[in-house]
Parts: sequence; C-alpha cells; structure tokens
Amino acid sequence: MRTNKYVQNLLFNWPAKVLSLVFALLVYAFIQYSTLDTRVVTVPLSVSLPAALAAESLVPQKVEIQIKGNEDIIYLVDPAAIAASIDFSDVRQPGIATRPVVLIYDEHVFDSAQITLTAQPNQFRILFGIGDGQ
Repeated sequence: MRTNKYVQNLLFNWPAKVLSLVFALLVYAFIQYSTLDTRVVTVPLSVSLPAALAAESLVPQKVEIQIKGNEDIIYLVDPAAIAASIDFSDVRQPGIATRPVVLIYDEHVFDSAQITLTAQPNQFRILFGIGDGQ
C-alpha cells in the first residue's frame, strides 16, 4: 500500500517540525507576557461598620488597586470607574474581625480587555469593642 505524498511530506523530518512549533509557541508566550504591565492606583474605601460596636483600631479610608494588563490599555482605565468596599456590619462580638475588600467595576469591560484588578491588601482587620458604634 502506497502512502499519500502529503502524508509523507508531513512525516518527513517531523522532530524538526515539532521543535519549530514549540519554539514558536514559546516566543509568542514570551512576547505576550513581556507586554504586561502593572499600574497602581488608590481609590476610596467604603467601610460599613456595625451599629452596636465601636472600632478601636484605625478604619481604612483608601486602598491600593493593582491594574494588570497590556501596557497600552491599563493607562486608559479611569480609577473613578472602580469602587472598593468592605462590610463589617455583620460583626456581633467585640474582638478582631477580618473582611475581604470587594471591588466593584464593570467586569465585562475589564474581562474583554484582559485586565485584572486586585486590591492590596485584599483584606482588612479591625478591632471592635463595646461602645456606641459609628
């Protein structure tokens, strides 16, 4: 049985072809990764405190947001389009409570541009004591 001419050409010197493909993929990945950049912006933090307890430690007012993505796009992001909040309103006992920072933004726009947002720090701890609350 005679093999097809195209199959013979495909299988001829196949290790070099596979290595060339792997090398091309590595070059592509390197270029994609090297164009990524990080921008840090500071946004106001909306904090919800419990009514029955008083915060005895500092309550954060701002949080840093890391914007990661293509260096040509991340500087077009308006920091006013990003809101950050943290909710301690469900704390019922005195002591230290930890809550994550929740980022509010238009996920569809940021995902389509392949931009990621992370808060630094991504959680806060506040010491609560018995008191009037705020």
